[in-house]
Amino acid sequence: MTVEVVGDCDFDPGALGAYLQDALPPQTGPFRLVRIGGGQSNPTYFLDWGVRRLVLRKKPNGVVLKGAHAVEREHRVLAALQESAVPVPEVVLLEEDASVIGTPFYLMERVEGRVFADPASTDAPFADRHAMWMAAAETLAKMHRVDWQAVGLDGFGRPAGYFDRQVALWDRQYRGSSGDPIPEIEALYDWLIAHMPDDDGVSAICHGDFRIGNLIYHPTEPKVVAVLDWELSTIGHPMADLGFICMAWYSSSDEYGGLLDRDLGALGLPEEAAFLAAYGAALGRPFTLTAFHRAFALYRFAVIFVGIADRVRAGTATDPRAAALAPLAARFARRGLQVTKL
Repeated sequence: MTVEVVGDCDFDPGALGAYLQDALPPQTGPFRLVRIGGGQSNPTYFLDWGVRRLVLRKKPNGVVLKGAHAVEREHRVLAALQESAVPVPEVVLLEEDASVIGTPFYLMERVEGRVFADPASTDAPFADRHAMWMAAAETLAKMHRVDWQAVGLDGFGRPAGYFDRQVALWDRQYRGSSGDPIPEIEALYDWLIAHMPDDDGVSAICHGDFRIGNLIYHPTEPKVVAVLDWELSTIGHPMADLGFICMAWYSSSDEYGGLLDRDLGALGLPEEAAFLAAYGAALGRPFTLTAFHRAFALYRFAVIFVGIADRVRAGTATDPRAAALAPLAARFARRGLQVTKL
């Protein structure tokens, strides 16, 4: 069996081919692997298997932190959402036996469309940009409307006390850093603790990284056709996701592509209020996005960049941009402190 490999491949393609001959209809056409993406996430490949165009997601090789890179969880939430209103790729199979290619992996159908890394979506037609953001709002609301117990996600997360646990989790991550203390992060943590909201009992499927760059848009229309990268998904509070995507309006273009310093009207982009209105209309029930939710999102992102700085110092950062991104920890924390004063 001949396989064409484009880019790095961190497993034996021949072993995968032998496995797929039994797991899928036998290959009679191309067998091709193309490594895509990068950064710190799960290794991802386009896989052509005869006429089928698939995507393979796997755990990284080597030792990973407990619970990290859980492709099994990704597969579970995708499988649960197959018949829902949330646009997700069709899952094909999950293989948990690491002996096949060295780690567990899953396959899903490839969804054709457009991905825009920049929240300003400047590569998209001007006339589509506002509608694209509205489609993102509606898609997020569809996800938050799903009855997660009815679709079989019991035990996927613990909704009670979500923000208490999350703030404690990210504080542990920060305290475990090898770097110098960052006063802005510590001040923002103190504010979050002092303003922790009461548990209101609201719960939903939370994506954990819901942003424009993790959506596939229709090839020619401002319509979301798939939500990608469910690695951080859980059952939690929906305002965590909403606060996360709204970070775009509270950070600048040199802070991971924010919108704060951009002329939204000139770019055809919505104000946050319009985005929230579209989300609320699609959600169909009252919600309140508070300063706490926005500040928490910025705090969490700040601590993520602390981790990136740690990997730079340790020489284990895989993203070539990592060294340049590391200083964003203090900057996002400062943005969070600004939000607390709005």
